[in-house]
Amino acid sequence: MKNTFLLKSISDIHKSFVDGSCTPEDIASECISAYEKYNSSYFPFVCFDSERLLQQAGETSKRLSQKQQLLNLDGIPVGVKDIFNTADFPTQMGSPLWKGFTPGNDARTVFNVKEQGALIPGKTVTAEFAVHTLNETINPHDETRTPGTSSSGSAVAIALGIVPVALGTQTAASIVRPASFCGVYGCKPSFGLIPRTGMLKTTDSLDSVGFFTSRYEDIRRVFEVLRVHGPNYPKSHQAFQDPARVRKPEIRPWRVAFAKTHTWENAPQYAKSAIVAWLNKVSATGDIEVIEPALPEQIADAHRIHSTIYDKTLAYYFAKEFERSELISPIMNDMIRHGNEITPEEYLSVLEEQSELCLLMDEFCSGYDVLISLSTAGSAPPRHQIEEPDPSLMWTLTHLPVVSVPVFLAPDGLPFGLQITSRRYNDYLLLNFTDHLRSLGLIPEGVNPLSKPCLL
Repeated sequence: MKNTFLLKSISDIHKSFVDGSCTPEDIASECISAYEKYNSSYFPFVCFDSERLLQQAGETSKRLSQKQQLLNLDGIPVGVKDIFNTADFPTQMGSPLWKGFTPGNDARTVFNVKEQGALIPGKTVTAEFAVHTLNETINPHDETRTPGTSSSGSAVAIALGIVPVALGTQTAASIVRPASFCGVYGCKPSFGLIPRTGMLKTTDSLDSVGFFTSRYEDIRRVFEVLRVHGPNYPKSHQAFQDPARVRKPEIRPWRVAFAKTHTWENAPQYAKSAIVAWLNKVSATGDIEVIEPALPEQIADAHRIHSTIYDKTLAYYFAKEFERSELISPIMNDMIRHGNEITPEEYLSVLEEQSELCLLMDEFCSGYDVLISLSTAGSAPPRHQIEEPDPSLMWTLTHLPVVSVPVFLAPDGLPFGLQITSRRYNDYLLLNFTDHLRSLGLIPEGVNPLSKPCLL
């Protein structure tokens, strides 16, 4: 079956439901067809239930036939990273230690998408415990290259057109890197905006929930479904009610900070040239002012601070698994051993440094509408080669929202992304700026399976 409806935006799919040119069963059948075509070669899904998916689609059709109002994700297949609890599927977290584990409930995030009509076809492959060790998923653009870090199964499922939306998480760069290397959209909202109840925990001050899409237009819709709402969440609620933090003043141009960061030296020349050329196009529009400011000096310590927090918390949360270290990867074992060497005093000290960095970056970002940086140092490196340091980890550490946009092609023909960042809780300002870029034709509308989505 030719994949056609899944290439459309969610709003266009819903229009097709209304005019009768498409049904939820059609969408489910396309999803199944794409899964059967690609999964045995690229392995984005660790489990998939075609029968259950068709049953969900039939239930949606029955409800829509009763003229009930369309929900935000009605009839839309959503891939779920295999670290979120799911009532209908096992949650194995990329580890043989948890093979076959069935939690019997849905994570809050999974509950939220199902409440809005999403169809759950299965669980996407994750790195072991969502850390660093690759699992079986293959980069669809080049099987010799990494698909990214722990959310790679979700990104590859999007890149292959199996699902239009997939859930992911990011503790360092696990949404942005797969999005960049696979040429799809990735979004990590401000820290804490999407609930973490019912999912694997690796760190308390870093774990963030986000998602991938194949169409830019769908990002805002999915964000609305997933984020917390209302005055019971006072900090985000107050920020979202502040017009100055939602839209820029009409009397001035957009203020954009080009954030090279201390990782700039890791980027190859083709990546540096690509983002500079793109920013020159942005500046030429006349209503976007691009500035290259100096970042707070302390941000250069981000990777050290992150590593100490990460390893210490892994050692704490995976102490039981470490008792069977022969079933844990060498990378995970090394991180846990290092974490066990970190004293409580050292851990508390770096937590304080993280808090200070959050405040510094909040103050810095308040002077700009958005920050622009590379998503990754360049295109995907060979499998099992450690990725060069990039800005993604810094924005995770300092709790900033990001969108990774599939804009560039490397000389080898592989995609890599552009990262747009804003002040914490300025998520709508970030999305409004990205909407503006789309209106100017400076970012793509979306990606098609195995296509080259990039503009430059």
